[in-house]
Amino acid sequence: MSQAFNMPPILLVEDNPMDLDLTLRAFAKRKFSNSIQVARDGEEALAFLPRWAAGETMPAVILLDINLPKVNGLDVLRQIKSHEQFRRIPVVMLTSSREHSDLKAAYDLGVNSYIEKPVSFSKFIEVAGQIELYWCVLNERPV
Repeated sequence: MSQAFNMPPILLVEDNPMDLDLTLRAFAKRKFSNSIQVARDGEEALAFLPRWAAGETMPAVILLDINLPKVNGLDVLRQIKSHEQFRRIPVVMLTSSREHSDLKAAYDLGVNSYIEKPVSFSKFIEVAGQIELYWCVLNERPV
């Protein structure tokens, strides 16, 4: 997807190939204006931090799974939210985890929203639209 009007990207951190494909198809169907960057594990997600520190455009929002290989989503969240420069980036846990302990831990670490992954494609499209509308259009980001 092209990055129209200099819109900041969305960082999608997802290791499950089927969930990744489903999410990207839902975003494509919604014709997002924001480009989508993908990290397939927590280590790849954390590799964005030095890039952002070097001046690469930070994302409008990070969609983060909890159950990731190498570095889990809660550890990724912890590192992002503990960093002075990056803690204001909105992070949405988009996860299949229904564990109350995961929900509580995510909010304790500063997650901005926690959404259980929808099962059906039509629901995924609906959630994608809500994410885009709120986090990429309505939400005011600090400069």
